[in-house]
Amino acid sequence: MQEKILNFVEKPLFKNFIIALIIVNAVTMGLETSVEIMSVYGVYLHLFDRFVITIFTIEVLLRIYAHRISFFKDGWSLFDFFIVSISLVPSSAGFEILRILRVLRLLRLITVVPQMRKIVLALVSVIPGMASIAGLLTLLFYISAIMATSLYSESFPQWFGTLSESFYTLFQIMTLESWSMGVVRPIMEVHPLAWTFFIPFIFVVTFVMINLIVAVVVDAMAEINREMDVEIVDELHTHDSETLSELKILKSEIAQLKELILLSSKN
Repeated sequence: MQEKILNFVEKPLFKNFIIALIIVNAVTMGLETSVEIMSVYGVYLHLFDRFVITIFTIEVLLRIYAHRISFFKDGWSLFDFFIVSISLVPSSAGFEILRILRVLRLLRLITVVPQMRKIVLALVSVIPGMASIAGLLTLLFYISAIMATSLYSESFPQWFGTLSESFYTLFQIMTLESWSMGVVRPIMEVHPLAWTFFIPFIFVVTFVMINLIVAVVVDAMAEINREMDVEIVDELHTHDSETLSELKILKSEIAQLKELILLSSKN
């Protein structure tokens, strides 16, 4: 029985059904934000929502029965269990926030789509490298915020009046959102040499540091692809070895069969 359920939950058809259900549920959750639609179809949308969580609950229970203790040793399975558990908590008696958190069940799409799972694994694997870059970026921001506050707080207190305001303004400049016409050019009308501060800041923080983060993520993706290629090659080698051993056995049986045929013909 356990093996039958395991084969059932691992079938591509069943997984595709779960993916389709998650996508349709994403659409219905979006429709629930419309007051007009809810006034007409609210009952049907709530019924479908209950149907979805029932299917997800049955799926998780089947997977627990099929995998037993190994289910709780897999991080992705625990993630699914946590998401489904949140959906089962009643949205009343102080748990209203969980009614909103049920939208997290759409994240289950990550666990059932291998490509998405690979991207998440890549992001998790680069956390140490990104932490170092983030630390350096924070240090550059802190130094630049102190300099900007000291230089421009009197002339432009709305942007650089305090250290926190300088942080936010520099973050806006880093994203290149209205940095020239909105911030730097007005400052240059009062401080003509202000560009000597902002241009190096944009070059270092936006073009160098952000590209370093992108490079770390791309390198992690490439490493995961290399590991997957190695696994595929190992599987092919294992399959080839098994095929060769089967061929040797087959040749031996054919040789024995030939000997028996020769002996029978002589007799």
